[in-house]
Amino acid sequence: MYIIIRNIVRFLVVILFQVLVMDNVMINGYMIPYIYLLFILLMPFETPRWTQLILGFLLGMGIDLFLNTPGMHTAATVMVAFIRPYILNLFAPRDGYESDSFPRIHYYGFLWFLKYTLIIVVIHHLVLFYLEVFQLKDFLSTLLRVILSSILSTSTIILSQYFIFRK
Repeated sequence: MYIIIRNIVRFLVVILFQVLVMDNVMINGYMIPYIYLLFILLMPFETPRWTQLILGFLLGMGIDLFLNTPGMHTAATVMVAFIRPYILNLFAPRDGYESDSFPRIHYYGFLWFLKYTLIIVVIHHLVLFYLEVFQLKDFLSTLLRVILSSILSTSTIILSQYFIFRK
């Protein structure tokens, strides 16, 4: 029960923090930190796939409602919620993940968390930004935006592991 309440609070906090604080941080019009991905990244390993998809949908819909971006964030978060179990399997330790552990930097190390976060963030940003422009005419400038925003988002998410989610 404690985990459910904690995840509901985290869900609301990441949406509010993204909408009220992080969306006001735009560097050169290219880099936008999307920290709300923390909710999907930090879900427990045992979370059923259908729950991940529903929570990804609700998270994206919440962001879309505040930012007036009809379905773009929803599509991107559902995509990363769908792909998350495959990425976790890709980086699983030889003995599997420990029970009652979470995908955090303190449990599995910096390099593991960096690879896991970077892949999720890049996939999210590719879907989000290419849906936003919805044409291949600006392919390279959109790719630059994906790369720069991915670096900023990943850095912000990793820093949050040290300041907010300490051991």
